[in-house]
Amino acid sequence: MKFAVIVFPGSNCDVDMYHAIKDELKEEAEYVWHDSESLEGFDGILLPGGFSFGDYLRTGSIARFSPVMKEVEKAAKAEKPVFGVCNGFQVLLEAGLLPGAMHRNESLKFICKNVSLKVENNETMFTSAYDKNEIISIPVAHGEGNYYCDEETLARLEENGQIVFTYHGENPNGSVKDIAGIMNEKGNVLGMMPHPERAVDPLLGGADGLKLFKSILKQWRESHAVKA
Repeated sequence: MKFAVIVFPGSNCDVDMYHAIKDELKEEAEYVWHDSESLEGFDGILLPGGFSFGDYLRTGSIARFSPVMKEVEKAAKAEKPVFGVCNGFQVLLEAGLLPGAMHRNESLKFICKNVSLKVENNETMFTSAYDKNEIISIPVAHGEGNYYCDEETLARLEENGQIVFTYHGENPNGSVKDIAGIMNEKGNVLGMMPHPERAVDPLLGGADGLKLFKSILKQWRESHAVKA
């Protein structure tokens, strides 16, 4: 499986994402600059964290207009896995690939620590390696991770099982309904504020995030085995 790691000016978690795929998952990965006009040949798209374009205006609002985002949208429509972490999640929201928006953390402070997450839905291409309601430890590092959506959108997310991860025990940023990660209705676009790519090896403090990448790979292998 070949992954594209999208790099915007200001991305700073692209190397972490590359490491998770190349060294831990043992699959192919390439950095793709934001002005690229093709994602041909890639099986999965990864949008890493950081401060794209310095987080001027709203987080992700400038990156959303990068040429590569047209290709990300095409990949999403083709039902390829598209995964955005932290700033990558914010970009997906701005692009309309996921519903809702981000506010500043309730504390108005940058948060950087490990948090506990609950796997709300393990019947997705991103979470099949987890147990339902499994509690995992994943680091967060953000200043604007307070997820918000209106009541109608929230009801739809809950009804469709689109809330994939919630904060467990402590909500670090004030997100509505403790939401830490959501997916689109088709189930192939996931955005989350915590950083699973920083939790893929015990040497990094934990490996709970590796199951997410293994889930993506498992789904891809199964789908290609059926086609073969």
